[in-house]
Amino acid sequence: MEQSQQIRTVRIIQKTALIILFVFSLLIFIFALLSGSESFGGGVSGIIKNSPNSLPWLVLLALVIIAWRNPLFGGILITIAGAILTYYFNFSGDNFFLLTFIICMLIVFLGLLVWMTESYLRALRKA
Repeated sequence: MEQSQQIRTVRIIQKTALIILFVFSLLIFIFALLSGSESFGGGVSGIIKNSPNSLPWLVLLALVIIAWRNPLFGGILITIAGAILTYYFNFSGDNFFLLTFIICMLIVFLGLLVWMTESYLRALRKA
């Protein structure tokens, strides 16, 4: 495979990971915003009262937007945020849910993918 084809493939992988992260974080953010609002009375006031529960996912969404502009820095931040989310949601309390663990590890994996693809592209540019 020639170098231009490798670069094209790596860029497609990187953009696909970023798109998956964006869609995923947006859906989880909306779910976290709306899912607990019924316990606060529902409606707009319930959503507003439940909004602190969605802050970690809003931060992840912001990190994905940062990664669009600077994939190396954003990929590092997404990987760190995914590791923090993995610890917080899976190992800091008494509950461990496999689905939550898989979701958090997916964030770590996609963050590493963005980080490593950008590192590879930068190494090719230097060579």
